[in-house]
Amino acid sequence: MAKAFVFPGQGSQAVGMGKALAEAFAPARAVFAEVDDALHQKLSTLMFEGPEAELTLTANAQPALMATSLAVVRVLEAEAGLDLSRDAAFVAGHSLGEYSALAAAGAFSIADAARLLRKRGTAMQQAVPVGAGAMAALIGLDLEGARAVADEAQRQSGEVCAVANDNGGGQVVISGAKAAVDAAIEIAKTKGVRRAVPLAVSAPFHCPLMQPAAEAMAAALAEVEIKRPKVPLVANVLAAPVVEPQEIRCRLVEQVTGTVRWRESVIYMAQHGATIFVELGSGKVLTGLLKRIVAEAEGIAVGTPDEISAYQSILAQKV
Repeated sequence: MAKAFVFPGQGSQAVGMGKALAEAFAPARAVFAEVDDALHQKLSTLMFEGPEAELTLTANAQPALMATSLAVVRVLEAEAGLDLSRDAAFVAGHSLGEYSALAAAGAFSIADAARLLRKRGTAMQQAVPVGAGAMAALIGLDLEGARAVADEAQRQSGEVCAVANDNGGGQVVISGAKAAVDAAIEIAKTKGVRRAVPLAVSAPFHCPLMQPAAEAMAAALAEVEIKRPKVPLVANVLAAPVVEPQEIRCRLVEQVTGTVRWRESVIYMAQHGATIFVELGSGKVLTGLLKRIVAEAEGIAVGTPDEISAYQSILAQKV
């Protein structure tokens, strides 16, 4: 019963995230203190108390989600004897969750991950003027159908439109210039889409408009030590494992403008032995997507003290 440990991306943040962990466990408090120190900001106070509008800002949400995930990892290590090198076949993360996965697997320090995600969030926000870009979820189209819609919208509008996330279960997110995404929503209605939902985002992530952010991350990543992770990372842009530090660095840069191939990543892990997928951190988004991708897989979300207690019982049964 091989396990894959997966880490959530932006959208899973919520005011109060991590607070119960910090109240219950010293290892969680240590993680939040390390992130606060690295960022010279009381990010933990923002996480625990809000305001929501400030927590949702990309530059705050990204390191906050990583901090919560790593707090869960450290608590499981202390309380349940978790050892990723022994217990995990793979790690993977959705978008920013790749940084959480790499920190959990020892490729980054927590402090470096926090600083990189602050840089990433800021650079992604600044890459495109507010209001100039957009994203939309196409519900009921597969990857090929969504890609065809994006290509047609790009031809019609003369502006960028691309597939940003292939989340599985007939949910594909497109991203690009606002006029192109608006055109794509109308085109999708003629292609059998069940719903085309504009997303409340501050920038068009994971499309070529993010190239300035990719360049900023290339410079930032070049200055950071990356170690070989204890567990292979199934990279978003490849849907295949990487372990070499230089390749990890390259894939993280590509990921800023590239498609998050989450559906294919989950399928890869399942086809290579993973039967249990453990989501570590805030929320249960990835656990919800799992059943739509690999129906026979088991998903477990661990992000609260109660869920940690429940997971300890599961771990004892399934080692």
